Amino acid sequence: MKKKHLSIGLSAFALAALLSGCGGGATTTTPTSAAPATSAASTPTESSAASSSAPASAADLTVAESKAGQIVVGGKGLSVYYFTKDTKDSGTSACTGECLVAWPPVTSTTATPTVEGVTGKVGTIQTTDGKMQITINGMPIYYYAKDQAAGDITGQGVGGVWYLVAPSGEMIKTAPSSY
Repeated sequence: MKKKHLSIGLSAFALAALLSGCGGGATTTTPTSAAPATSAASTPTESSAASSSAPASAADLTVAESKAGQIVVGGKGLSVYYFTKDTKDSGTSACTGECLVAWPPVTSTTATPTVEGVTGKVGTIQTTDGKMQITINGMPIYYYAKDQAAGDITGQGVGGVWYLVAPSGEMIKTAPSSY
């Protein structure tokens, strides 16, 4: 009987530690309202983003401090990226097929994503499977599948076409070797 109570106690402790820990990466500022959504056909399909141990945020996008400075992150704290082959305000994504496996789109359940600290113009485009991919300043945003936890920025500069997003919506083109 003591083993059962000990096991339950340890399980409860582990669950409490998991739910309360890991919050250190994200910093947020005053919420800003999202811009109206843009509706357009697109070719991407969504695959799930890498899991994170960071707690989920109520906002779709927030701001966090990283080795590259302040960056935009998704609700679970994972870094988001621009793809330079996308065309601003086109309403479509140039990342299709296998590209979407490595670079899943950042999506929202609403056409007006909620943001905290992001000052760039936020909207959405529609994916071919009917989901809403979030855009900042008219550019679709993506996760990088190799980023495993909040604070990872391993996608920065990949192939010379993938770059982190600043809260203003500017592309951060600092070379990863300078961090």
